[in-house]
Amino acid sequence: MNKPIIRIPAEDLTRQYQQIRWEIAAAIDSVLPSGKYTLGPILEQFEQEFAAYCGVKHAIGISNGTEALHLALVALGVGPGDEVITQANTYVATAFAVNYCGATPVFVDIEPIYSNIDVAKIEAKITPRTKVIIPVHIYGHPVDMDPIMDLAKKHNLKVLEDASHAHGARYKGKRTGSLADAAAFSFYPSKVLGAYGDAGAIVTNDDELAHRLRVLRYMGQEVKHTHLVIGFQQRLDPVQAAILRVKLRHLDRWIEKRRQLAALYTQLLQDLPINLPQEAEWASHVYYLYTIRTKERDALADYLLQHGVETQKIYHTPVPLQPCYQYLNYQPDDIPFAYNYAAKLLNLPLFPEMTEEEVKEVSELIHRFFEGCLNE
Repeated sequence: MNKPIIRIPAEDLTRQYQQIRWEIAAAIDSVLPSGKYTLGPILEQFEQEFAAYCGVKHAIGISNGTEALHLALVALGVGPGDEVITQANTYVATAFAVNYCGATPVFVDIEPIYSNIDVAKIEAKITPRTKVIIPVHIYGHPVDMDPIMDLAKKHNLKVLEDASHAHGARYKGKRTGSLADAAAFSFYPSKVLGAYGDAGAIVTNDDELAHRLRVLRYMGQEVKHTHLVIGFQQRLDPVQAAILRVKLRHLDRWIEKRRQLAALYTQLLQDLPINLPQEAEWASHVYYLYTIRTKERDALADYLLQHGVETQKIYHTPVPLQPCYQYLNYQPDDIPFAYNYAAKLLNLPLFPEMTEEEVKEVSELIHRFFEGCLNE
């Protein structure tokens, strides 16, 4: 069988690059002649700008999103024997960061509407060993944070947002990143705000925590060659920071385009037997991914691929059911909503440079698929 020719990719970073390539070239050219290829003023400028964008006092550039989670947990005091609560339907890095600290991830099921952590089920998972809660703003829709913060205050816990899908999303008017003790962001290239390689950041309003993170990310140093603590080599490099400064200036416009395309999908697909993403009245979704659910998921994905449309299945296995976490003995019945969701989810193509005509074409193909199912 001939491999299908992809006409509408699940994501396409080249279109965006073509639109801003001269700005990117100028940004890189501002770094290379300086000879300052680690830390330095360009990284500091990005950190200041990203902190201001999130509405917080501090941003600390980190080498990638996974290490942003890891170092944030270290700075929050998580260590061997501790437990960290998070949700079952996330990227495995959310949980791995907990293991890197020698702690144990504890998984909570999701609520069925927005597919975020079920806040009502968190308290039952809290033990004397619990140190931190990590809510994940999955696919770009914020978690309902107020009750989590109330719960954390009641039990003297810290809260770390995993905002890697949700750059620029809003919860009750406030941007993600500003809603907890700290937040970790990934700038993986395909993210809502993406670098041209690995990159990440931690943001916080806590002065002491920010200082601790700056020491941790650079081998435990305040002054070079004097190592105060056992640290890490996990700083964001200035070339990526320069690229991110360019893209940050465009971010709100790109988010608005994502929202427009998502609204068009929702309008065109609303009469089909599929579950569409929803947006809470207190939220502003950035649609990192436009995620539908259908029991015909695999057949629909194959049909679209044969017609030149690429889709994704992120994340098709809940983290506690991954082979690496067999030792924790989670079963599908422990996380029924996350398990059911994962078996049906499909991410349709959506990126800011996608055209409305392409959204209409994808939607028309989905209509044809379900017409064929009904006629069988």
